[in-house]
Amino acid sequence: MTEEPLVLGIETSCDETGVGIVRGSTLLANAVASSVEEHARFGGVVPEVASRAHLEAMIPTIERACAEAAIGLHDVDAVAVTHGPGLAGALLVGVAAAKALAVGLGKPVYGVNHLASHVAVDQLEHGPLPEPCVALLVSGGHSSLLRVTDVTGHDGGMAPMGATIDDAAGEAFDKVARLLGLPFPGGPHIDRAARSGSSVAIDFPRGLTSQRDLQRHRFDFSFSGLKTAVARWVEARERTGEPVPVEDVAASFQEAVCDVLTRKAVAAAASEGIGDILVGGGVAANSRLRVLTEERAAGQGIRVRVPRPGLCTDNGAMVAALGAEMVRRGRRPSSLDLAADSSLPVTSVLA
Repeated sequence: MTEEPLVLGIETSCDETGVGIVRGSTLLANAVASSVEEHARFGGVVPEVASRAHLEAMIPTIERACAEAAIGLHDVDAVAVTHGPGLAGALLVGVAAAKALAVGLGKPVYGVNHLASHVAVDQLEHGPLPEPCVALLVSGGHSSLLRVTDVTGHDGGMAPMGATIDDAAGEAFDKVARLLGLPFPGGPHIDRAARSGSSVAIDFPRGLTSQRDLQRHRFDFSFSGLKTAVARWVEARERTGEPVPVEDVAASFQEAVCDVLTRKAVAAAASEGIGDILVGGGVAANSRLRVLTEERAAGQGIRVRVPRPGLCTDNGAMVAALGAEMVRRGRRPSSLDLAADSSLPVTSVLA
């Protein structure tokens, strides 16, 4: 292949149907169809609803991406698709569509890891990834710290340093938002409410940060206790008939989450002598997380890279970006018996 590969990426791990098209590290199209409004009345994502929405949105979203990129399907050099982790039924829709395209077009298919895609997408905005780097991936289902030496996963290139042992950060945002009467998804609404509140109004706990915890869970995360602490604080106010200061609760909760995430990410990078931190995943769109990561990393002489908010949430561009990197580095394509894997570990980057 004489020029940069043209790759179409499909993302259906949760409630966004994403189709992205990249040429090398240049983003040509990023079409997303979200079913979030269909889930809002349930206060969370309903797997069956998500799967049906993906089926209905797949072809129109592919057509929209091709129109945006001004290409025809036969122009693509490869198809990439998230085959895990995520919701099993939702993943199946994307994997089936990608395999159908690969067969119909006579092109290779690359089944890639959703989490690794959140790392690779930054190349579309800031150029080649520094390798090694520490990746802080924060979303509704994951809170992870990774040592990245090869984003395609070659030779142990995605090595876990820490992960959530219960609720992920994004999950905690959604649950606390529900407690405060804020809409789903909770992250953007808590971020917005927090701007009018005080981050020091309430001293909420910081999970796994005591000396004893750090001996066993130095770079792991836990947000279940924080979520429970917020619930008890709100319930206590309601029992006495006092109004709940939504903005202060949101700001104090958000500060507790961001404090732990940034403290551990910077410590992880410093412990490895790594000078770059990449922040990815839906929660990376949070304004406080971005600011606090920059501040703390700067104090240690560490650089920080965060994609723009539209590339932090689930999208097809991130899958296409990782697929293009697979092609560029000569990684072997997946076979056509590629399967969805809802519990795919981050160490398994390519099927």
